[in-house]
Amino acid sequence: MSSPPEALPTAVYSAAQVRALDQVGIEVFGIPAFELMTRAADAAFAALRRHWPEAQELLVFCGAGNNAGDGYLVARRAREHGMGVRVVAVGDPRHLRGAAAEAWAACASAGVVVLTGPTLLEDDVPPDVVVDALLGTGLDRDLDPVYAAAVAYINASPAPVLALDIPSGLDADTGLVRGAAVQADVTITFVGLKQGLFLGSAPDFCGTLEFADLGIPIQTAVGIKPVLRRLTAGDLATALPPRPRTAHKGANGRLLLIGGGPGMGGAIRLAAEGALRVGAGLVYVGTHPQNVATVMAGRPEIMCRGVERPSDLDAFLAASDALVLGPGLGQTDWAEALWEALVRAEMPLVLDADGLNWLAKRPKERKHWVLTPHPGEAARLLGQLPAMVEQDRLGSATQIARRYNAITVLKGARSLVAEPVDADEILVSVCGYGNPGMATAGVGDVLAGVIGGLLAQLRDPGRAARTGVLLHSLAGDAAAAEGERGLVASDLLPHVRRLANPA
Repeated sequence: MSSPPEALPTAVYSAAQVRALDQVGIEVFGIPAFELMTRAADAAFAALRRHWPEAQELLVFCGAGNNAGDGYLVARRAREHGMGVRVVAVGDPRHLRGAAAEAWAACASAGVVVLTGPTLLEDDVPPDVVVDALLGTGLDRDLDPVYAAAVAYINASPAPVLALDIPSGLDADTGLVRGAAVQADVTITFVGLKQGLFLGSAPDFCGTLEFADLGIPIQTAVGIKPVLRRLTAGDLATALPPRPRTAHKGANGRLLLIGGGPGMGGAIRLAAEGALRVGAGLVYVGTHPQNVATVMAGRPEIMCRGVERPSDLDAFLAASDALVLGPGLGQTDWAEALWEALVRAEMPLVLDADGLNWLAKRPKERKHWVLTPHPGEAARLLGQLPAMVEQDRLGSATQIARRYNAITVLKGARSLVAEPVDADEILVSVCGYGNPGMATAGVGDVLAGVIGGLLAQLRDPGRAARTGVLLHSLAGDAAAAEGERGLVASDLLPHVRRLANPA
């Protein structure tokens, strides 16, 4: 879960880039390092008071670097506000240097109790909030036993946890857990958003994400290109302005969806409904003859045809502006013939589900297409194991985009949209919306239809993919208002329609 998108910037950086931003603030704009540390502590303490206004007892875990300095100053600020405060110094504070050493001295001067190990807390007052200031963004290896024990203590505590900059043990670039990681309820990150907060296992460890820029001027980002761009709800109004009063169905895009092998009519039906609800003017479906009744039942707006061979689709192809190929397609000879014929069609294409599995078997490259793999399909496209994709979601998305010259939507928690610009540059967007209730059959089919419907209207594969992922994820969150468990794909459809009209 994240804080409202307007509270977070859209630019997301690597850990090294954020350190560079920090240095520019110090060296170019003359903000002393201790002043930045003080601002970070003040922002963190303000977040603590917002989330837990009744808290009286604070326990702060400090490590051996600048993150520890932030923690010592949070402890000092809490002491100044009359809270009971104890600090567990996991790293020897006598080894601190620079601003972090000043922070430790300031904390000690304020009379804060500093302990050398959590075992000394066993018979003490239980904390209302625990602050994680063990490790920052420089972690590049698994935790050593001392830090791992501190993380275990924090996670075993019944008190809520505030993590400073990033939950300790989480890699700031990959979001992967380095042996163990703090399970935070709130994470407040400083200066710039780190990419590791949006990748890997981060959604399970960060809790609510907050941000403080510490007053570093925006000019510091000049020449430092973000690794990712966050999609925000405000993007919908830009991509989907109100229609002109003279609009007609032909002007709103004509989409052909192909899929639904024997017994798989539900997949192509859901995709077609997604396209209709996102505003495609005309929606055609080509499916196995036994699925025609299923597709059209209760939805006469879908123009559906039973297909025996690719030539049966000639009339629909001639009338269409874009294609969706793959939902429920299957791996039969019937599916193979359709795939071979339609993947070469000279119009924008969304390739999904079994369409991607056929591509993995028979790699091709073309223009103006969108690939929508989940991690298993992405692994097949790359000749890897799914676990390898999840270990490097950013690298996997960019690799697929480059290999197939395709806009690539890597689905999952924090879906990624990778767009090739040229042979060297891939632009990547990340969607922070969505929820575990969407991990159910058919939700991906709805996404394929939503992207296809937008592609037919916008005629821009990149914008269609970004807007579709965003709209679909927001619809999933709206559908989960009554609970994540038990959500079904068709629950998204009324919300898709509402969100497709943002103005």
